Amino acid sequence: MPLSSPAGRWLIVAAALGSGVAFLDGSVVNVALPAIGHELGGGFSVLQWVLNGYLLTLSALLLLGGALGDRYGRRRIFLLGLVLFTVASLGCGLAPTGPALILARLVQGVGGALLIPGSLALVDSVIRADDRGRAIGTWAGLSGVAAALGPFLGGWLVDAASWRWVFLINVPLAAAAFWVTARHVPETRDVSVTGRLDVAGAAAATIGLGGIVYGLIEAPVQGWNAVTVSATVAGALALAAFPVIELRAAAPLIPLSLFRSVQFTGANLVTLAVYTALGGALFLLALQLQQSLGYSALAAGLSFLPFTVIMLLLSGRVGALAQRSGPRWPMTIGPVVAGAGLAMLTRVVPGAGYVTAVLPAVLVFGLGMAFTVAPLTSTVLASVPEEHVGAAAGANNAISRIASLLAVAVLPLVVGLGGSGATGPLGPAFPRAMLISAGLCVIGGAVAFATISRSVPVTSHVLPGLHQPCQAPPSRPEPAAGASAGPGLR
Repeated sequence: MPLSSPAGRWLIVAAALGSGVAFLDGSVVNVALPAIGHELGGGFSVLQWVLNGYLLTLSALLLLGGALGDRYGRRRIFLLGLVLFTVASLGCGLAPTGPALILARLVQGVGGALLIPGSLALVDSVIRADDRGRAIGTWAGLSGVAAALGPFLGGWLVDAASWRWVFLINVPLAAAAFWVTARHVPETRDVSVTGRLDVAGAAAATIGLGGIVYGLIEAPVQGWNAVTVSATVAGALALAAFPVIELRAAAPLIPLSLFRSVQFTGANLVTLAVYTALGGALFLLALQLQQSLGYSALAAGLSFLPFTVIMLLLSGRVGALAQRSGPRWPMTIGPVVAGAGLAMLTRVVPGAGYVTAVLPAVLVFGLGMAFTVAPLTSTVLASVPEEHVGAAAGANNAISRIASLLAVAVLPLVVGLGGSGATGPLGPAFPRAMLISAGLCVIGGAVAFATISRSVPVTSHVLPGLHQPCQAPPSRPEPAAGASAGPGLR
């Protein structure tokens, strides 16, 4: 259908509301963590699980969500995702204890894994080809606004009402998306899909990530006892089995042949390094500002605003630059500049001023990420044959989520944050964490320099990361299993 038709406009509204509510949840929770820790208790591990419960099921099931939509109907799976996300958001807002909140966050991640690939797949499969670039750009902008409002909205809700409204605000938005989708969006599916659904691959990814993350988060609290050791070993074995399962699957979640491309492998290694740094840094910075510097939740949320503005203003321009010069130098320089910004965050300690310490670091970090993200996503998509673009985007999106998942689990363990970190100052652990994150960014830049060619084509149509536009090929075939929008900023 044409984008200018009433049906086309309703489709964009439905897709943007659905993906926007998931993106909003991804950016709104960080600033609410101290308030959650004060009310529900449970120590630092509870805060880690509040973030990682969502990331765990989201990252493990993202590719399966795209595959389910292709097989059983994208509209149907999208609506199912909205229902799960809405019910889980209500459960988060009403959770009486930390474990209840974590359980609801796990279900939220399942809903997000159905929503995020489904929103783009609906646009891609329904809007006619000559309107598709403009449609995706409109969807990207609307979804990006939701994500950009996250830290500010979260801080305001925590200060004006309660941390519970950070989750309850999802309910009316998701309900509106459900109503619009049910009334105005047609059903589509990929009739060419053959082979059995790769349930074994999804199970291996979920068990693998869950077991390792459980061990890393709970071992500092419980010690390396039979439970934590068993979970970690089971997780490692499941992850080791994942590539074997994918090689034998008739319709694998990730075609491992993609990783024969040096460009694709290199770009995903850059994603892993940079998004691990990003996820860990933003998690701990929100805690540092509130628990060590005494910021309110609203003030902490506003502190991130310059980062978001830079991403929104510069990502498109950097994409145009990379289109002319190639992605190698932006992807090399960008992570190094981002690392410099993270190193500057070591000065964000009790007594430091916002203008003299926080703002310069956030600006430099945002500048580096703006130079990194658009060329990174373009390189991922341009480094594979056109028929595998959807699978490549889905794999890169999953890797970016896994990077954040591991960052929240591993970085606090490495720098010595433990049970009291939920409510107390982070102390010297925070500067150490920022230096480690800075080092990861520099490693990402070095990997880009070693693996990315200047000649990789970069095209100019828009797909969103969570806070910014990214570049993507102008036309695509039917979205592959797990097709998504490239890595989202978590």
